Amino acid sequence: MATSLNNTGHDMKIIVIGATGILGQAVVTHLHALGHDVITASRNSGMEQVDIRDDASVRALFVRTGKVDAIVSTAGVVSFEPLRSMTSAQFMLGLQDKFLGQVRLALIGQDFVHEGGSITLTTGITGHEPIAAGANATAVNVGIEGFVQAAALELPNRIRINAVSPNVLTEALPDFAPYFPGFGSVSGAEAARAYQRSIEGIQTGRVFKVGY
Repeated sequence: MATSLNNTGHDMKIIVIGATGILGQAVVTHLHALGHDVITASRNSGMEQVDIRDDASVRALFVRTGKVDAIVSTAGVVSFEPLRSMTSAQFMLGLQDKFLGQVRLALIGQDFVHEGGSITLTTGITGHEPIAAGANATAVNVGIEGFVQAAALELPNRIRINAVSPNVLTEALPDFAPYFPGFGSVSGAEAARAYQRSIEGIQTGRVFKVGY
């Protein structure tokens, strides 16, 4: 088994939030194969439960897990709705869940990351290639990427922060192919390597595009 070491010379303790989704499962599998100690969390299952829409839930999660070397988020949902029929409540779903939820993980989580550790958030191809019914997804993904670029300048203790922006996942095509006509796709396993790059590398404030 391959072993990856951080700059303190030991396998990393990593928490993956959104670990039961298609992308989350692929990331967890990849990090396990590298020899890391992975804690899984999601809204309804996993080793730990957390609601990223709630400050108290997020803080309680990190109190339970203690300090980690890396926080990874593959969590969050958005609304896919034509602009003509989009309501502000539907638009708010993505803002409160995928956008603010991941920002919340970084804001609260920075106090629970070891010096020199990292935070990795997830955006997606719609942040760079808008699609029909995707105004909410595009706005959310662009917002997260802007947050990452600015937060990288201010995080304490040499903590790094990046975002991974994958193309639509091959495993998710049965549900999402109609939204991405003519697009390619990327496997969860390939996307997972970008999270390794964020966790084990030295870059910060970066958006790692995968599959496009």
